Amino acid sequence: MAKILVVDDEVGIRELLSEILRDEGYDVSLAEDAAAARDARDRIQPDLVLLDIWMPDTDGVTLLKEWAAGGQLTMPVVMMSGHATIDTAVEATRIGALDFLEKPIGMQKLLAAVKNALDRGRSPPAAALSLAAFPRSGPLRDLKKRLEQIMTGQGPLLLRSAPGGLVELAARTLHHEGAPWLDLGHDSQPLTTELLEAQAGGVLYAEELVRLGRLQQKNLLFAVERLDRHRLRLVAATEADATELAAHGWDEALLARIFPLRLGLPALTEVRDDIPDMAGHLLTCLVDAGEVPPRRISSAALNALRQHAWEGGYGELKAMVRSLALSALGEAIDIQDVATLMQPVPALLPAGLSAELLGLPLREAREIFERYYFEHHLGLHDGNMTRLAERTGLERTHLYRKLKDLGLR
Repeated sequence: MAKILVVDDEVGIRELLSEILRDEGYDVSLAEDAAAARDARDRIQPDLVLLDIWMPDTDGVTLLKEWAAGGQLTMPVVMMSGHATIDTAVEATRIGALDFLEKPIGMQKLLAAVKNALDRGRSPPAAALSLAAFPRSGPLRDLKKRLEQIMTGQGPLLLRSAPGGLVELAARTLHHEGAPWLDLGHDSQPLTTELLEAQAGGVLYAEELVRLGRLQQKNLLFAVERLDRHRLRLVAATEADATELAAHGWDEALLARIFPLRLGLPALTEVRDDIPDMAGHLLTCLVDAGEVPPRRISSAALNALRQHAWEGGYGELKAMVRSLALSALGEAIDIQDVATLMQPVPALLPAGLSAELLGLPLREAREIFERYYFEHHLGLHDGNMTRLAERTGLERTHLYRKLKDLGLR
């Protein structure tokens, strides 16, 4: 009998879903908020979670992100909401949700989503892309060889990346298929010995040291002392110099002690000829994982990707391929799809608006500025709510409310 955890702050919805699912023979547990959901997830180890987005303590997308970062997203999750936007649904899918149900939820739609999620949950997860996928590329083959040579032991590794580098692609090369993967940059909870034990044999990853908050820095230092005990490998990266690292709380002497092993990475544009192959592999991984519909990329679109500046590096390429696969109207992603997504972001404020703002009452001026501010960053991050929250420094629930107040979707 499959165990299903229903997480929703509305008691009526919890009881209705519970009644339907129990009548179908499922073992159902209930949680009214994120705190109760964390406890229930650890206690009963559900086969499926139905997770509401809007909750009073921590919103569902943030909880989903927390589980994914902590290696606890071991079960399929179906998101539920009566007020979410398409961007929210896409963001939840990007983090790891398998499906999205819009309230009010019909019984047949609910049961179909539950059956599909349980069937998918029994399938092995798709492998993440690594340098091993590019044996015909001289530069990438050499980089893979350097990584393997320098990481014969278990010591922490610091990747010194050029702007727009290949950080995750390189780090994934040191990750064994099926082993745990914990992203310290996404973890918003203190690390514990129990959590590290659950990650035994896996990789702890930090994409950029200067983006780690105080808690995340403490988590990294906590883990460093326990790597050998749990057979863990720590891979971190940074584009910053010593001055910028110091401004974010990192002492160069401390980093030298933590990371005796270092390796430089090229920028994505330095391996420009391999970008079409990367995009094709990324698309295949997304399709195999069921995260996007079946798609293919035309030759013209691949060439446009090859010519792009890629200031955001491999992470920007991953986000671009996902966005193209989700937004394309046909089976083939063509050059027009690429051109639409690569349109330059408009300036933060139209010409002359600053002078007009100075003549308005403060409340009106602030609202106009905030609207342009969030429009700018929504476009800059392609509607990615996780990156928007990190960039603006707002907790996700507050961010959603702010966008709703400003009439932005």
